[in-house]
Amino acid sequence: MTTTSSPALWTPPARVRGTLALVTGRGERAGVYERFGRRLSSDGYVVAVFEEDADAASVWLAEATDAPRVLIGSDAAASAVLRLIAQGASAEGAVVAGTLVDAELDLPSAEERTACPLHLGVLASEATSVDVSAAEPLPAPADLAAIEVPVLAIHGGADTVSPLAAVVDALRTVPDLEVIETVDGLHDALNDQSHRSVAASLVHWLERLRGGDVHAPIVRAHHTAAVAAA
Repeated sequence: MTTTSSPALWTPPARVRGTLALVTGRGERAGVYERFGRRLSSDGYVVAVFEEDADAASVWLAEATDAPRVLIGSDAAASAVLRLIAQGASAEGAVVAGTLVDAELDLPSAEERTACPLHLGVLASEATSVDVSAAEPLPAPADLAAIEVPVLAIHGGADTVSPLAAVVDALRTVPDLEVIETVDGLHDALNDQSHRSVAASLVHWLERLRGGDVHAPIVRAHHTAAVAAA
């Protein structure tokens, strides 16, 4: 069990390529993100998971020395992360997953959150009776427009809790926004059935961010027919 002041921590076995501070969604314990932490740390990124405390995550990240430093928020924590980034938090980028467009929503059922059998088991074992904090609403469009770092939004294409189209519309004023849709994915975008592909896409984005230009490609696909024609 972790506390907001002492995050659950996963560290790379060798060279550190960056630092991630992840804030859990409503009612989630840090253990929900163990698989995520192990996978990203194996790719060279320090992963610290804070339980519903974005401010503590931001303070911790500001003291980190290994860049890029990225603030990540899932579910209701996405709004808090966007608020902090808009206010100038010390980070080179932000990731939001399963962003809520309606702060008044009740907690979704496990079946609304994921179709991954393993994650369903994790949710059951990590269930908490702690009172769930009220969700923070998304920042106003003008505040989102003030964000100066790249933002990656990861969202389930079949999310019934917070529909993808509504999320894209709500985030439209973020100046540097990249959206990844998990095809047929549900609300827990980081831990759903496509978690391996999501982790790979996130690492790809992090490596571009680490290179100094998140828009500069690292790899390109060449189709056989096009290569032959050339």
